Amino acid sequence: MFRISQYMQEIANPTPLAAKRNPPGPVMIWNLIRRCNLTCQHCYSISADKDFPGELSTQQVFTVMDDLKAFRVPVLILSGGEPLLRPDIFDIARRAKNMGFYVGLSSNGTLITEDNIAAIADIGFDYVGVSLDGIEATHDKFRRKQGAFKESLHGVKLCREAGIKVGVRFTLTQDNAHDLPALLQLVEDNGIDKFYLSHLNYAGRGNINRKHDAVMETTRKAMDLLFDTCWNDIQQGRHREFVTGNNDADGVYLLLWVRKNFPHLEAHIRAKLAQWGGNSSGVNVANIDNLGEVHPDTFWWHYPLGNVKDRPFSEIWQDTSDPLMAGFKASPRKLKGRCGSCEYFDICGGNTRVRAQQLTGDPWQEDPACYLTDEEIGVAEGAERVKMTPYVQIRRVV
Repeated sequence: MFRISQYMQEIANPTPLAAKRNPPGPVMIWNLIRRCNLTCQHCYSISADKDFPGELSTQQVFTVMDDLKAFRVPVLILSGGEPLLRPDIFDIARRAKNMGFYVGLSSNGTLITEDNIAAIADIGFDYVGVSLDGIEATHDKFRRKQGAFKESLHGVKLCREAGIKVGVRFTLTQDNAHDLPALLQLVEDNGIDKFYLSHLNYAGRGNINRKHDAVMETTRKAMDLLFDTCWNDIQQGRHREFVTGNNDADGVYLLLWVRKNFPHLEAHIRAKLAQWGGNSSGVNVANIDNLGEVHPDTFWWHYPLGNVKDRPFSEIWQDTSDPLMAGFKASPRKLKGRCGSCEYFDICGGNTRVRAQQLTGDPWQEDPACYLTDEEIGVAEGAERVKMTPYVQIRRVV
């Protein structure tokens, strides 16, 4: 996750570069259930409104939680499917809070109602994230349900009224980018605490001139709008959070924005960004799916590392006999193509490896979703490129 607001605050009020502190354990995104009341067109878990056999029992979840706590995992993001469809979700969340985890709930929002808002508030979730794919018509089309937008926004408002920190997650695509300005206005009008722009985990444009590629240009315009909106917040003394995910090139693009607007702070911000270091799949980000399979992050569901029913997560996560995990934990990671030659590798960390793996079979090839030009990242034009397969989309959840 790239925290735009953190770096905008650093521009407004620079602070000395402190020693880097690594998290004690990985942030855990836990897909507790695959069932969902919606059938969204871009769901990475390909959820449906039915039960899926083999999911972890309550006691199995509790056993895993004990191991995660001992392994010093600091954060549990309870996700799905739709986690509110799991009958024991409040028992799980309450136990997690009592154990001292930071506990987030990732929901589509439609099931947050007057009937359960008191229970949600009583748990004390540190954060509730609700996905919106745009304004009403766009959202309902993406979610394949008329009225889904109103239900989700109602859930957001109930959380706000109950004093729960709540945010909106928006996955940027060519089909909904036009709604981003209106959605940012909605966030402001409704006093929503956080806005998370998730880049669609897509791939397939590695050989196209990025200066003229429509997808790349859409991404840059969206990031420009986010930077300007966040900076305006800082100037007005507001403290909303703006973050992005699934494209660590955002850190480099922010540095280019700083170079243009605050050139005297470029070296300082670069040092701060390098300390962040970009992609941390397989290191500081982990995933357990509904069946108990462990993955480097939520987009690696096709690549299981082991199952918590058979081995503790703590053992699976430290096992570098798996070549993918060995590569993730290497420092620095050994990458190829544009990523291997990029002069900002220390900031981005090579971006999202799953895209390269899906398109080339090699997770260490260049990330085809980097929206920066060769000139911007210091790569010679005409450098040899790996052949990419046609455009594909890697699905995402809630």
